[in-house]
Amino acid sequence: MANTFTTPKWMQGYDVVIGEDVETQESTEFSKLLAETADRNFTEGEVFKGKVITIGQDFVMIDIGYKQEGLVSVKEFLNFDGTLKIKEGEEIEVYLEKLESRLGNLVLSKDKAEILKAWDKISEACEKGTPVIGTVVAKVKGGLSVDIGVKAFLPGSQIDLRPTRYLDKYIGKKMEFKVIKFNKKRGNIVLSRRAILQEERGKLRGEILSQIQEGMIVKGIVKNITDYGAFIDLGGIDGLLHITDMSWGRVKHPSNLLNIGDEIEVKILKFDSDKERVSLGLKQVQPNPWEKAKEKYTAGTLVKGEIVSVKDYGVFIELDDGIEGLIHVSEMSWTGKIKNPAKHFNAGEAIEAQVLDVDVENKRISLGLKQLQPNPWTAIEAKYPVGSKAKGKVKSIVEFGMFIDLGEEVDALIHVSDLSWTKKNVNINEEYKEGQEVEAMVLSVDKDNAKFCLGIKQLQEDPWKKIETRLPVGTLVEAEAVRVTDFGVFVELETGIEGLIHISELSEERVEKPEDVVKKGDAVKAMVISIDKDAKKIALSIKAAASAANNGSFSQEPIKTATLADKLKGFSVE
Repeated sequence: MANTFTTPKWMQGYDVVIGEDVETQESTEFSKLLAETADRNFTEGEVFKGKVITIGQDFVMIDIGYKQEGLVSVKEFLNFDGTLKIKEGEEIEVYLEKLESRLGNLVLSKDKAEILKAWDKISEACEKGTPVIGTVVAKVKGGLSVDIGVKAFLPGSQIDLRPTRYLDKYIGKKMEFKVIKFNKKRGNIVLSRRAILQEERGKLRGEILSQIQEGMIVKGIVKNITDYGAFIDLGGIDGLLHITDMSWGRVKHPSNLLNIGDEIEVKILKFDSDKERVSLGLKQVQPNPWEKAKEKYTAGTLVKGEIVSVKDYGVFIELDDGIEGLIHVSEMSWTGKIKNPAKHFNAGEAIEAQVLDVDVENKRISLGLKQLQPNPWTAIEAKYPVGSKAKGKVKSIVEFGMFIDLGEEVDALIHVSDLSWTKKNVNINEEYKEGQEVEAMVLSVDKDNAKFCLGIKQLQEDPWKKIETRLPVGTLVEAEAVRVTDFGVFVELETGIEGLIHISELSEERVEKPEDVVKKGDAVKAMVISIDKDAKKIALSIKAAASAANNGSFSQEPIKTATLADKLKGFSVE
C-alpha cells in the first residue's frame, strides 16, 4: 500500500508527488522554499510585492511570501465613490508595518507603500513650491482627504481663500495643491489649495489695479460681512461696500441684504491707488427712487407703509425702497393728546397717512395722520361762540392756570391772568381744587393753533373800566395802608384796587423812610393825583391833600374806602 502524504500549512499551494520519488520531491521543494525565505529579509518599515488573495468586508488579504498572510484595511482600496480599485489575484506593493499582530498575521498598508514611493516627488514639490495635482476623495475630520498618488490631508482652512462650510461640493474634483508640510517617518502629507489661489490672486491684483477706474461697474463676490458693511472680492483686490451704500432704503444690518459667497454688481465710487483702497456702491447701480418721488407722492395723496422707526418727535414710515416719510407728533392728533409716540406706535406696524409735503432735494416727505380723522375743533368753534358761558370741572392745575374739562375731546384753559381783575398774584391751588365745577366765559377758539381759552373774571365788569368816574383826579380819599416799601406806601382804595403814595408825596418835609411817616394799618388821607387805566396804576398824595385842606379847596369830607360796602361800589365827590 502506497504511503500517504499530508501537505503542511506552510507548503499549501505547492505540487506534491506521491510514490517512490516523494522523499526526493519533498526534499527539493522544501530546500527551495527555505532558500527563498532565507534570501528574503522581512523587515518592518520596508515595501514588498504581494498578491491579493481575498477581499473581505473589512480587510484585504495579501500574500507577500512570508509564512503568514497580511491584512490591509479595505478602505485603502476604495475610490471616492465607494467602489473597489483592486481585484483578487492582482499584484500590488504594500508597506510592512508589523510582522505579527495580536491575531498572528502581518499588518500591511498600501497607502504607506505609495507614500514611500512618492516621497522624492513630494519632497521636491514641497522644497520648490511646485504644485501637485490630486483628486478630493473624501470628507474627513477637519478637512478633506486628497489622492495625489497617495492619501494627503487638506485642512479646512486651506481649502479656499474664504472659510467654507459645505465640503461635500469638493468631493470628486481634481485640482492643484501645494505641499506645505510632510513627515516621512509618520507618512503624513498636508496640502493647501489656498496657497495656489493666493498666487493666482496676486497675479490678477496687478492687472486689476492697472485697469480700475472710478465710475466702473464690476462684478465681485461677498467675502466678509461686518456691522458697518461688507468686503467684496473683485478678483485680486478687496473693496469696501459701506452699509450706507447698500440700498436706497434703510438697512438694519448688512447680513439682512447679503450673504457670504453672493456674486453682485457694484459701482466703484472711489479708488485710492496709493493705499490700494476701493469704495464700492450697490445702490448706485439701481434707480434712485427719489427721482420720481415728486410725481408719485403729491400733497393730499393717501399712502400706506410700515413703521421703521419711532422717535420722541414722530415716526418714520417706509413708503417704498429708499423712500421714507415722517409723521411729526404735531400731525398725529387734532387735540395734541399724543405726547409720546412710543406709547402709541411700534416698529413693524402697517399704517396709513396723508402726504403733506415733499422735499426731493433734502429727501424728506412730511405725512399727517390727523388729517384722516374729523377735526373736533370745527365742532367746538360752532358750539362755543366767543362771549358765551360754559360750565366744566377743573381737570388739572398748572403754574400758569388750569385746564377745564367740558366733556369735549379737547380741554379749555383758564389762564391765571383771567381769574381776577384785581388780584395780581392769585394762588390757584388755594382757591381752586381738581374736580371743582366752575363757570367761565369763552374768550377764544383758535382752530388753527388748537387753543381754547376761557376766563372767569370776564363774568364781571372790569372795575378799572369806570375808575375815573368813581375816583376822579382831585378826589380826597381816606384808605388803609396795606404795604410800606422803600419807595412809598400802598393803600387799598377798593377791593383789589390799590393806590401808591410815593415817598416824595408823603410830606412837605424830606422823608428818609416811608415807615417813619406811615405804618401798615394806618388810616391815611390822600388825594388822587393821576390815573393810568392801561397800567392799572393810581397815584395819591398826602401833601396835596394837606395843601388843599389848608387852602380851603375842599369843604367836604374825604371819601372813605375802608368798609367792604364802600369797596363794592363807586363814590363821587358832591
